[in-house]
Amino acid sequence: MTRNSDSLLKEVLTRTRVIAVVGVSMNPVRPSYYVARYLSLKGFTVIPVNPGHAGSELFGRTVVGTLSEIEAPVDMVDIFRRSEAVPPIVDAALEAFPGLRTIWMQIGVENAAAAAKAEARGVTVIQNRCPKIEYQRLFGELRMGRSPQG
Repeated sequence: MTRNSDSLLKEVLTRTRVIAVVGVSMNPVRPSYYVARYLSLKGFTVIPVNPGHAGSELFGRTVVGTLSEIEAPVDMVDIFRRSEAVPPIVDAALEAFPGLRTIWMQIGVENAAAAAKAEARGVTVIQNRCPKIEYQRLFGELRMGRSPQG
């Protein structure tokens, strides 16, 4: 795993405005749901991506089935899928968003080949981390006695 510096993580979270969350769940107890919800509450535009829920509403936005259905520019693709599912997602992200700046793989998600491909295109790659936890940690929102997930 590449170790990302706090300054890089903070830069990514500061420059990012639009996040496509791949693998978002409609179930409020699932990490993908509450991470996406948290990011939307922090002012990020969150575009939910899940083919099983395409057309549903989540956080005031319509869930899309694939990245290619998103017509707006996306700054970050946040991946909530198993590591082996990452390469086609990265390929689709690189094709759909010429200005993509970040691929973020959630805790437990890593794929060296997909990361290298994205990095070769100038995209910042963060693996095995959660933007919600990093946002809370870097912007001073963690409070004693609470888990970073909640």
